Amino acid sequence: MIYIWIVLAAVILGAVLFMSLHPVFGGSPTRGQVARYSEMKNYTGNRFRNLETTRMSMNVSDLLSMTRDSMIGRKERTPKAALPMVKTDWSRIDRAEDHVTWFGHSAFLLQMDSKHILVDPMLGMMASPVSFAGSKRYSQDVLQMIHELPPIDAVLITHDHYDHLDYPSISKLRHKVRHFFVPCGVSAHLIRWGVPEDAITELNWWEEREFEGLRLVLTPSKHFSGRGLLNKDTTLWGGWVILGQRTRVFTSGDGGYGAHFKKIGETYGPFDLALIEGGQYDHRWSWVHMTPEEAVQAARDVQGAQMMLIHWGAFTLAYHGWTEPIERALPAAEQLNMKLVTPRLGETIPLIQQDRGEASGWWRDVVEKP
Repeated sequence: MIYIWIVLAAVILGAVLFMSLHPVFGGSPTRGQVARYSEMKNYTGNRFRNLETTRMSMNVSDLLSMTRDSMIGRKERTPKAALPMVKTDWSRIDRAEDHVTWFGHSAFLLQMDSKHILVDPMLGMMASPVSFAGSKRYSQDVLQMIHELPPIDAVLITHDHYDHLDYPSISKLRHKVRHFFVPCGVSAHLIRWGVPEDAITELNWWEEREFEGLRLVLTPSKHFSGRGLLNKDTTLWGGWVILGQRTRVFTSGDGGYGAHFKKIGETYGPFDLALIEGGQYDHRWSWVHMTPEEAVQAARDVQGAQMMLIHWGAFTLAYHGWTEPIERALPAAEQLNMKLVTPRLGETIPLIQQDRGEASGWWRDVVEKP
């Protein structure tokens, strides 16, 4: 019996050492940062918190049902084959017009006022701290595209979860990024990964920064954070308002539906494009992720002239079919008279589109292939 306890202790010790020493888990805010955060109304007990009531725990029944769904869930949760990536036209991105290029999930590149703004650049293969467990990207590894990217003026991070903040991606990107804008606490991860401290700006909710003619605002979301077992909610989460001379963009980050969307629209809207998450939902975590229908309503609340559904098309993090989010968003958008744009992975589209057109339906071609 004693040998079992020795082995168990060794496994636990090994796991603790791995999480403490491996850089993929990121860093921790300094005492000085914690002291500064303690003055904020959304920070209590060494943790950030949502200002709207948000359920943040699951009961035993939820955990058991999730285990069951993982074992006998729907077969169409992932594509049958790798999703095709459009070969990005980098010369188009270097033009003066304002564009957006979607890389799947919540990663996209904005061209605004001749600036290149990269948001949540999770470009790796696994939404996980380890290569042997977790959700694998549907498409090819887009890390190889980093050397093709133009110089990046700014990177915006919404929160520190693995499907949004990726260690391999930041490690390859950091040398071609001029500045990082992040929620409070996230700088600790970037600094551990080699990003200079003076190249990082932290913001709390509703704080604004001017960046070479662009106005950047971190907005609230109903979510949570953490990259390990012991650092839950020690960093902040949120969405971003990006206001240029010609165009205005909002991206929600992750989070449940709430009254904050109308406040964002009233304060900073209207927007030429609202990129709203609604692709990894479940009734067991409805308080921290939106359904496609809620995403469309959120786009309307923020006064988006058009919307793009994000948080889908790259990873399986929920139990529904991989195309269900966009198929549900289409009729919801039609019902609310919301223009829904559906670019292919890697495709560049203008931020302002004169023709409403129709959704491309590219995912249906993938599903129908034998």
